[in-house]
Amino acid sequence: MRQKRLFMVVLAVVLCVGFMVSIFSSGKAHAQVVRLKVSTYFPAPASQSTLLEEFCRELERRTGGRVKVDFFAGGSLVSPVATFDGIVSGITDIGYSHVYYTSGRMPVTEAIGLPLGYPSAWVSGQVINDFYDQFKPKEFERVRVLWMNTSPPSAIATSKKAVRKLEDLRGLTIRAPGMAGIVIRALGGTPAPTPMPEVYDAISKGVLDGEASNFETLRTFRFAEVVKHTTSVWQITNPFPFYLAMNKDSYAKLPADIKVIFDSLVGEYKEQYILMWNSIDFAGRDYGREKGVEFIELPPDEVARWKAAVEPVIDGYIKTMVGKGHSEAEVKGWIKFIRDRIDFWTKKQVALRIPSPAGPPELKPRL
Repeated sequence: MRQKRLFMVVLAVVLCVGFMVSIFSSGKAHAQVVRLKVSTYFPAPASQSTLLEEFCRELERRTGGRVKVDFFAGGSLVSPVATFDGIVSGITDIGYSHVYYTSGRMPVTEAIGLPLGYPSAWVSGQVINDFYDQFKPKEFERVRVLWMNTSPPSAIATSKKAVRKLEDLRGLTIRAPGMAGIVIRALGGTPAPTPMPEVYDAISKGVLDGEASNFETLRTFRFAEVVKHTTSVWQITNPFPFYLAMNKDSYAKLPADIKVIFDSLVGEYKEQYILMWNSIDFAGRDYGREKGVEFIELPPDEVARWKAAVEPVIDGYIKTMVGKGHSEAEVKGWIKFIRDRIDFWTKKQVALRIPSPAGPPELKPRL
């Protein structure tokens, strides 16, 4: 009888200790903190950086501190050129850059940058996400794409010579990487793939005559201090395709409940980023005005000349992609899809009355 009692006491102690160990282990696992590094090349004060950091802090808040984020702006962790490889290798868990910094490595997505006539960043931002969801380009299969967006349609900003007709671009060296550079060359200019953080100095020293990007950069990168003229030609210039991507292993290691929170937050901020890109062009335009920058719009007959000049860019892209093993029908299918989505989202923007400084014509304020 005594042995039985002793056995029961020992069993109770063992069960109690086991239960306490289990509780301790569970609590310890639950309290384990996941640390993520998030990087962008945009300067810390830029809207692109502040909104991305807001995403990081909101992730920390919603996870109750179980996720901690180290945020790196201004290319302080990885340069814009090294961002994609930095994500793949795990130098940064999440990185934000655009595809022209690795020109030729994301050729399918570069179709978004063809001169197809995007009137606003809101339209092109919706189109690029539709495109990625529809075609899932293999060039991104080594990372987990969180969202994609684009800059507003590019304008051509110059330091000395105003661009009012095609001939004015001849002899000018314009910062324009990737597809943007191909467009500038077709228009008669000389493209240079200068990294964005170096453009201000290059223009101020006369190494560059100007740059091709959106109004927003006049303020974010202070280009309004070194350029005097900006020519708006959204009908043929192109947006820059951006991606926010994550290291696959970093995502896989997230606990299941954290993934639910993370995925929900990504969905929310994807649209916020599109709206941000659309709105900041106003601030850039206003800053340019304050600095005395001249804003030029081309008359319809001149726009028609520019459209004709860039048509070979589209044909050249088709030939290049066929040379990479894609069928002509497939590539033309991508372009048709993009054109159709531009039309769809432009009508949607007009219906929703979402303003933007370049277009659509129904919503564009006078310069």
